[in-house]
Amino acid sequence: MTQRDRFEAVYDAYYPAIHQYAARRTGSPDDTADVISETFLTAWRRIGEVPEGERALLWLYGVARRVLANQKRGASRRAVLAERLRDELVADRPATPVDLAYVRTAFDGLPERDREVLALACWEGLTSEQIAKVVGCTAIAARARLHRARKRLAATLERQASSMIVMGEA
Repeated sequence: MTQRDRFEAVYDAYYPAIHQYAARRTGSPDDTADVISETFLTAWRRIGEVPEGERALLWLYGVARRVLANQKRGASRRAVLAERLRDELVADRPATPVDLAYVRTAFDGLPERDREVLALACWEGLTSEQIAKVVGCTAIAARARLHRARKRLAATLERQASSMIVMGEA
């Protein structure tokens, strides 16, 4: 019997049991599939160490148990890292002064195409040539889009300022 034949025999005999073992201990079908694949990958790599008969099932349970433990440790580390990154992002987020809220409102009222080129230019600090590569156009077209977007933003801000003066808020 070749190593491949031995592995296939172990897989065929014990897949259902390992599947049930993993399914009872994981929260999603994807996690179950990960445990099963890692368990049988280990069996494939170490087929010479897999015991004969029913002891093979106990050996596979031991491997699956360690795979689950590694999976849980990894999830815990990712959760801690995600929380730390959220805290850092909140701390690094620039504060928006209240008196500039009207700028954000004007920006949000622009078409998506205008918002994108303005954001790339102002927030990301990209040149027209770089914007062209990001949005997939020529540098001349990017310059024209940026120019038109700036004009539309200025016109919107001017209309907002006029309406504030009319309403007596200025």
